[in-house]
Amino acid sequence: MSRRIKITLFAIALIGLIAIWVMYTGSGRRTQFIVGGAMVNLGYRLQDRLESYDFVHEHEISPEDVWKEMQQQNALAAAVRETFPRTPRHPLVAMVVCMDARIDTNELTGDTRHYYYIIRTAGSVLSLMEEEMLELAVENGVELVLLSTHSDCAAEKAAASPDMRKRFPALAQAVDERTRRINEFMARPAIASKIDAGKLAVKLINIDTMTEKILPR
Repeated sequence: MSRRIKITLFAIALIGLIAIWVMYTGSGRRTQFIVGGAMVNLGYRLQDRLESYDFVHEHEISPEDVWKEMQQQNALAAAVRETFPRTPRHPLVAMVVCMDARIDTNELTGDTRHYYYIIRTAGSVLSLMEEEMLELAVENGVELVLLSTHSDCAAEKAAASPDMRKRFPALAQAVDERTRRINEFMARPAIASKIDAGKLAVKLINIDTMTEKILPR
């Protein structure tokens, strides 16, 4: 047998072993998850420097121009999604996250599979509607609810400033009532009964805005 054939057979066998390891072992699947997250992170970094796709330009543009650009970007993104469809998944986790654009829930978990219900509000403040949405999510199978705050929160700063409170009284009042709203949600009969039965966990977390690291609070 020639040396070239031996090398080829060895390469095929090695690739086969790697494929089996990646597909059928716990460490291999973990590697897939990490590499997938890293590739998405790389994609974010590649796009980050593309100033020609920013909505801010050297010349002034109108709101309608911004809308047209957003439609163009959506068309590109939707074409990719149609070409590479994702597997539909039923979330077991619901997260309440501030509307601050610096917090990316995909990067927060390193998981791009849309495996989460996400509620985004200013200051992560619940209203009666959000309480009901979370209860409905729990009824549909959610087993973990994460109620978050984050560092350098504009809503919290507004609530802490007398001048800003005068300008944004409803927002400030909502931040003041955040803890009461959380307690109100956890006291809802359907939620409290699942917590008592060990079928639901509700965690209070704080997110480091710059690193997106989850910290207890």
